[in-house]
Amino acid sequence: MNYKMIVYILGKMLGVEGGLLLIPATVSLIYGEKSGFSFLIVSAVLFLIFMVFGQKVPKNKMIYGKEGMAIVGLAWILWALFGAIPFVLSSSIPNYLDAFFETVSGFTTTGSTILTDIEALPKGILFWRSFTHWVGGMGVLVFVMMLTTLDDENSMQLMRAEVPGPVVGKLVPKARSTARILYTMYFVLTAALIFFLLLGGMNLYDALIHSFSVAGTGGFTNRNASVSYYDSAYIEGVLSVFMVLFGVNFNLYFLLWMKNGKAALKDGELRAYLGIIGGAIAIITINTLNIYGNVIHAFRYAAFQVTTIITTTGFYSVDFDIWPQLSKVILLALMIIGACAGSTGGGIKVSRLVILLKSIKQEMKKMFHSKSVTVVKMNGKRLSKDTVHGVYVYFICYVMIMLVSILLVSINDYDLTTTVSAVLTTLNNVGPGLELAGPVESFHIFSPLSKVVFCIDMLLGRLEIFPYLLLASPEVWRRRF
Repeated sequence: MNYKMIVYILGKMLGVEGGLLLIPATVSLIYGEKSGFSFLIVSAVLFLIFMVFGQKVPKNKMIYGKEGMAIVGLAWILWALFGAIPFVLSSSIPNYLDAFFETVSGFTTTGSTILTDIEALPKGILFWRSFTHWVGGMGVLVFVMMLTTLDDENSMQLMRAEVPGPVVGKLVPKARSTARILYTMYFVLTAALIFFLLLGGMNLYDALIHSFSVAGTGGFTNRNASVSYYDSAYIEGVLSVFMVLFGVNFNLYFLLWMKNGKAALKDGELRAYLGIIGGAIAIITINTLNIYGNVIHAFRYAAFQVTTIITTTGFYSVDFDIWPQLSKVILLALMIIGACAGSTGGGIKVSRLVILLKSIKQEMKKMFHSKSVTVVKMNGKRLSKDTVHGVYVYFICYVMIMLVSILLVSINDYDLTTTVSAVLTTLNNVGPGLELAGPVESFHIFSPLSKVVFCIDMLLGRLEIFPYLLLASPEVWRRRF
């Protein structure tokens, strides 16, 4: 294990976080808020850590898979640990565990909150809260790679550990160039969303807050009533379109950029993703027709809630906890499925669902034709056995973590719907659950143990389980791979 290189990269990325904290400090200064000092204090500490640990490059610069996993796993925890301090210093969230929960929820783009009166917080604090979504959406290490000068081979080890999905590849030969291309597309889409929200009458501050949340598919807002505060079909429509866009694999945007639109439109995961969205909207529209009285209103609210849940953004325009059971079960299913691989969304990813269904189909075919050679394909290409096996292992780990989490959270003795939905919404990085964890409720009611479980689930869900499982294995610290 190359410990010196791990410390060096962690020191460098903490320096980047220190620089990012100057942005909400500036926002606090603009609005004349004292909370800006809390950002400056933490920023100064992080710059000091950077000067001590992130300046001198070790002689042995090589990192392998286990170092990549260690760096990514520790980086997310460290960013959350330091990112939570301004909440405490400013007295916005006095309890550090609650502040840590809020920050983990921000960086992992979950959007679950312990706050009961969001609008009471200073604007600088609320800006930082949503800005964590934007930074965490594409990945904190991918963000650091874009800004720093790690060599390409080491950069790819970090990207493999952090980018969501069953397969990770480079868009271009150099990993750092890939990171910069990803963030260029990320910037462009975010800027476009800000523009359209401004056209809808939002002020610049609100537009930035909501754009950060949509880009990271997070869900934090500066309004207690979330998007329902605006009661605007235009704003809901714009947000819905961009949530769907940010839930698409960013590799497809690269194909469009390279003028290979046919390949992008033929993508099997994209078609399944859009098909699931369309089907869910249609069913919920019909199912909630009696509540809203006409098709237009039912469609409006169904479309917004389906897109915000499947992309794991977590906004709400209505209290969907009052919907019929069928609609709520569909939303729970969408929480689990999530968005596309290579997007900023959470969940198990549509590609894994497609691979699992195709492999089941092939196994059934093999039962009837035992001598036949069956293969699983995606987009016309044969998937390796390792990829398919990885999907199986991921599902097994996912179910085991979910069951253990439900067991631990059930100690609170809340109803089953609250317990299960709270675990699902944090493990899949969605935000709101049902009943006491519903869209108009808060996670402040849960015990400290449950909040710790939720934090672990959010981190496991965002990094897709394996980095932290590997870190917990003693064998990993002895082997080179």
